[in-house]
This record gives sequence, structure tokens and C-alpha cells, in this order.
Amino acid sequence: MMKSSLNAWSCPADHDFETVFRSLKAAGFAGVELNVDSEDNPSAHSLTIHTTAEELAAIRALSEKYELPVASISSGQYAGGRTFGEGTQAGRDRARLIMETQIRCAEALGADGVLIVPGGIGEEVSIMQAWNNSQESLASMKDVITGTSVKVGVENVWNGFFMSPMEMARFIDELNIRNLGAYFDVGNVAIFSMPEYWIEVLGSRIVKIHVKDFRKTGGNAGHFVNMLEGTIRWDKVVAALRKIGFDGYLTAELAAMPATPDYLYRITRDALDEIIAM
Repeated sequence: MMKSSLNAWSCPADHDFETVFRSLKAAGFAGVELNVDSEDNPSAHSLTIHTTAEELAAIRALSEKYELPVASISSGQYAGGRTFGEGTQAGRDRARLIMETQIRCAEALGADGVLIVPGGIGEEVSIMQAWNNSQESLASMKDVITGTSVKVGVENVWNGFFMSPMEMARFIDELNIRNLGAYFDVGNVAIFSMPEYWIEVLGSRIVKIHVKDFRKTGGNAGHFVNMLEGTIRWDKVVAALRKIGFDGYLTAELAAMPATPDYLYRITRDALDEIIAM
């Protein structure tokens, strides 16, 4: 059965790890997604490239204390010249370091998946260059990816790289690396496509799911909203996930409400429960 999870970015930045675990457990979530963030300005619940084995052991102890598993490890660091498709070797090397850190944290915390971002198109890097760079970068890390039990999922983000599910499936298939699959974000395709169609194409390649709602306001216009307040057809999304046999976490990724975090937790958990029951 699918389970509810929340990304820690949805928690106020000044809440430490214990507050996050305690609050999300009290709200009824089944898991939490932690993040490898910038070492220059981390939140109180950030992992970084400098997080030590001792710190990870303490975080795992909190996970066990509150009986709230770490569902996966995400990162906001795959931006600003740090994806696997970047035109510079320095950018690609930074992406590699981030992924290695995510895998290290996941192994220590008992998480079974991490989120990475290929792509990196822009004025200086074409789609073809970004595709080739991403493929070469990840192929060079095959031993790292296959040497762990942690699933590595490439995510579809708003960087103009994966514009159809066929492209995402082809990218994964051409690499043909065990443990490498799709971290599919339902909300990130809603502005120009139907997420249930992506699920149908990606099928068993999907290793993790992000959920957020999106309200279309006509054409390719719209904005992100709280769960069940948008135009995503959640009944069809859930049906598509069940058809491919997905039974993992649905991890909501929403903007924090620092003044009323418990309210956000409550309405999000309630929405996820309703979605899972569809």
C-alpha cells in the first residue's frame, strides 16, 4: 500500500531534526524525505557534504525513536551549474559529489532512494550537449550506483530536459544501469501534460514519487497549490500507480508555512490519505 511522506523543505528552516521527526510523526506521516543542502547556509534540518558519520547516527536514532523512517534523500544543490549535464567539468564533478553524499546519507539513515537531476540546458549548453554530458557522467558512476542497494532516481524538473515520458524512459534505458530509475514528480509535468500518462510510459522504471498539486488557469499557465486544490486528476494518477504495482511513498514537496506548520502538516497528511484511498 502506498504511504504518505513529506519533504523536510516543507518544515520551517529553524526546526531541528528532532522537531521535524516529532512533528511529522504526530501529524501521522509514514516517512520523511531529508535533503542535502548548501553547506554555506543550511537549515537546522539539512544534510550537507560535511555531515559526519556521527551526525548521521544521531539522526538515525531520532528516526528510530519516533518510528518515522527516512523515505529518501533529495537535494536542492542540482542547480546553478551543478547538474550532470553541465558544460563545465567542475559543474559535473560537483553533481557527482552531491550524489555520492546523498548515497552515503541514505545508506546510513536506512533510506532506499535518492533524487538526482540530469540536464542543465541553457544559452551555453544545448539539449544534445546536456543529454550527452548527463549520459557520460552517469555512465562513469556506474560502479558507484550499482555498488549500493540505494535506488538512484533521475527527476523531471523544470529545466527543459525531460519534456515527454518517452524521453525520460529512453534516457534511463540507454544507460541501462542497475539501481538507476525515475524519480517521477507528478506536479512538475501538470502544466503541459497529464501525469498519469507519464506513469503509464515509465512503468517499472519509477523508483520514487514526488507529489504536489498544480492549478492550470488556461493554456500553459498556472501555479502550484496545496494538495487537492489543483487540477491534477489524482484518481487517475493513483490508478496508474496501482497498475504498475507501485506501493512506495508519495512524498509531498510543498512550500513551508513557518507561522502555521502544524496546519500544513495536517492538511497535507489528510490530502495524501484521501489520495491513497482513491
